[in-house]
Amino acid sequence: MSTQDQAAERLPPTVEWRDGELHLLDQTRLPHEVAMERQEDAEQVHESIRTLKVRGAPAIGVAAAYGLCVATKAYRKASAGPFVAEAERLAGLLASARPTAVNLGWALRRMLSRARAITATSGAEIHDALVDEAKRIHTEDQALCRGIGAAGLPLIGDGATVLTHCNAGALATTGIGTATAPLYLAHERGVGFRVFADETRPLLQGARLTAWELSKAGVDVTLIADSMAASLMQAGEVDLVITGADRVAANGDVANKIGTLGVAVLANHFGVPFYTAVPSSTIDLDCPSGVDIPIEQRADDEVLGFAGIHTAPDGIGVRNPAFDVTPHALVVGLITESGIVRPPFAENLAARFGAGTHR
Repeated sequence: MSTQDQAAERLPPTVEWRDGELHLLDQTRLPHEVAMERQEDAEQVHESIRTLKVRGAPAIGVAAAYGLCVATKAYRKASAGPFVAEAERLAGLLASARPTAVNLGWALRRMLSRARAITATSGAEIHDALVDEAKRIHTEDQALCRGIGAAGLPLIGDGATVLTHCNAGALATTGIGTATAPLYLAHERGVGFRVFADETRPLLQGARLTAWELSKAGVDVTLIADSMAASLMQAGEVDLVITGADRVAANGDVANKIGTLGVAVLANHFGVPFYTAVPSSTIDLDCPSGVDIPIEQRADDEVLGFAGIHTAPDGIGVRNPAFDVTPHALVVGLITESGIVRPPFAENLAARFGAGTHR
């Protein structure tokens, strides 16, 4: 059985297209409840992405691609011109759900490009082509995850301890994850290693998701509070850090879940290699540097309370950016499906992936 098949047995699918319908795993209920939710229209898919029912840049891209299929199904009887016009409008709605994850816009632009390129007279023909394109994006995401795993596998040696932040696992993709992909392959091969998973405040993606999926796979994982990472590195207990990313700029700057920058600074101080694992679809060569990456600002209540309980003083001000940007100088390498890209990132990313990939 392949690693992909094992991952499918271990966890429910994050995104599922079944009998012409889109079903998303509601990750806000994990780890205590596993629930798949059928998506009825563009507004529901938008809300599912915005509220993190589906999350992780690769999974968002796949969900958005299928979401456009759901959204345009009602226009199958329209002629080609009106169908494409509606597809463009609905894609705009879906794209507005979250600004930082580049895969969202990338997948929708790819879908629209497919719709515009078809020589067809009916909306039904274009809709069928959109479904085929979404399935291709889905299949490609799974292959990209496997490629990242193979590229990063040599980093996971016997006795190694890996620290990760947030969730860049199978739950963030439709495959075996990005940051977790080398871990799953190493575990399959019997490599003895362990993982420290940051809890990742304020929404606890590390505690609720990463720790859950790794433990279900039988990986040796220990949950830690975010503030413990420094002392563990100081004690020599961390050999390398692997995180995912929601966007990588052309110069190698990395946008990932808030707190990643602090981990990278600590790793640099203590001489711990810091890697980011990303598919090429997350590398935005049209974005010059991290200062050009839009940072999503989320609701105050995510910080004001914990597990539904209000814990902060009434009337207190809140800052709640969902992401921060790690400068490329702190990144040892980008683990991609075609190998590990190392500095100088601007030159090596352009040479490997070419310019204009996200236009």
